[in-house]
Amino acid sequence: MSLPRSRRSPLHAARAGAAGAWCLALGAVPLVSEHPAVLAAVLAVEVAAARAAGLSRELLRTARWAVPFAIVVMLINALVAREGLTVIFRGPDLPWRGQLDITWEALAYGGVLGLRMLAIFLSSTFLAAAVDADELLRGFRRASLRSGLTAALAMRLWPVLARDGHRLADAQRCLPEGGASRTAVLRAVTAGALDRATDVAATLEVRGFGLGLRPPRMPRPWSRHDIAFAASATALLALAAGVLAGAWASFEPYPRMSAPLDGPTWAAIAALALCALAPFADRRGIG
Repeated sequence: MSLPRSRRSPLHAARAGAAGAWCLALGAVPLVSEHPAVLAAVLAVEVAAARAAGLSRELLRTARWAVPFAIVVMLINALVAREGLTVIFRGPDLPWRGQLDITWEALAYGGVLGLRMLAIFLSSTFLAAAVDADELLRGFRRASLRSGLTAALAMRLWPVLARDGHRLADAQRCLPEGGASRTAVLRAVTAGALDRATDVAATLEVRGFGLGLRPPRMPRPWSRHDIAFAASATALLALAAGVLAGAWASFEPYPRMSAPLDGPTWAAIAALALCALAPFADRRGIG
């Protein structure tokens, strides 16, 4: 028997604001850091957090399409970048580019860019799979009701339209050869979307959403998981700010790659792992 969504792990049990802040803070570290060791640490932390949150399958699903993108980024940077002193491949003279020289620094920096993209994509998996979107949007609707309502409807209608597309595809496969054309399928999907939009608009009008009144505040006491993930998010943002300020994890890709593993960098990596994974240690009330 599967556990309810809100109690699968400490991340699921935390309120949407604290859990969402943790996901965004974890993604902020690879966004500002280029040090390969820090990026590898972020990926390792994401794998460990996914195991602790029961999201290994979702993380693997994201990695299946994110890893090829990271490889493409690495190869493109190696082909177009002209910086670097260590030439590992000397190609022909191309009329639109000149001498095609691939340097070790350009290839390695392309790998760094790919790792950054992969780490950011994987961090977004936690936000999509473990954070209650409805609760997160309820936190924004007091500031802007119409914006929150629009975002909520978009997030809710997207999977509905996806299911419509799958059903139409199944029906088309059941037809004989030369059945419905793509134009007919597109017309059916568009007509269904317009009909559903009309029904949703009528329902919202009946329920009084057109009045635009500010919803009442619903106070909720902070739990231990809320506090833990909020504190973890604050610590991760402080680490990201330190990287951005150059306090640790310095990195220079060109003309020769320099990524020193000094004491401050090792301390930042250890602090990253401790701050990001500590909230998962308290499993009271889980399961």
